[in-house]
Amino acid sequence: MVRAVHLSGQFWTTCLSLFVLATGISIEAEAQERPFFITYNHQMEEPDSLEIAVNPIFGTQRGGGAFLASWTELEYGVKGWWTTELYLDGQGTRNDSTILTGIRWENRFRLERLEHRINPVLYVEYERLNEADKTLLEVVGHDVEADHAVPNDLARRVRKRELEIKLILSSNFKGFNLAENIIAEKNLANAPWEFGYALGLSRPLALAASPDPCSFCPENFVLGVEMFGGLGDAHGLGLKDTSHYIAPLMAWNLPSGVTLRVSPTFGLNGNSHRFLFRFGVSFEIPRLGRRLRQMWGGEGA
Repeated sequence: MVRAVHLSGQFWTTCLSLFVLATGISIEAEAQERPFFITYNHQMEEPDSLEIAVNPIFGTQRGGGAFLASWTELEYGVKGWWTTELYLDGQGTRNDSTILTGIRWENRFRLERLEHRINPVLYVEYERLNEADKTLLEVVGHDVEADHAVPNDLARRVRKRELEIKLILSSNFKGFNLAENIIAEKNLANAPWEFGYALGLSRPLALAASPDPCSFCPENFVLGVEMFGGLGDAHGLGLKDTSHYIAPLMAWNLPSGVTLRVSPTFGLNGNSHRFLFRFGVSFEIPRLGRRLRQMWGGEGA
């Protein structure tokens, strides 16, 4: 077995290759990246833009080894109202093994084209994962820390196909963004619907943009906090035997199109991991279709 917390060579090679591909293309920065790791707001990917991101998460584990999980994501703006995204998940656990844990295909649909006081978005995701997944991209039902103490060799044998639906409600006011997510998840085997929530509040340090591009301008920094957890399942809604987390966060949007995010995450009850640390690097390539046509000689500059 591999006795390190780094992800497999193949997994990191994929991540690195995607990032090198992105950084090798000259771009102009456009919209800022969503600052949250768990909570979604109504911000959609720009049409014909591709975002590439790598998001490691370090976690402590009572009853098991500390772990380093990660998800790599490819997010594409199909239309102004439709964003689609593909995820590849993996994890490595100390004194255990390093494995890939599955894929996810996400689609978000903005239900109102214009800006309103409350902006609704419908989120639909298909997941093909195994029980060894430790990305904690959502917490639903009775998900608890002890679930992640199962050895990888056993957990990876339990495969699941799940459908996840979220109602995203998001509002902008006085420079703040407030987002609420209501989550329902169903194992497509014979299992009840599970429910959860995520809440997020964020604000840039400054609202007025500087006249010239700069890396350390206050408007490039976003501070916020999110809270998320489980709400039981169709057999028993409520907070009993559920886990909950709170996570301050910071995002730094660079003029190059790179966004860096960090978030220490703290468990709020005995069912939760005591501490998680998330770090994200993303890179946006605007007007992807046009750039590919130029590369292939199908369109002039």
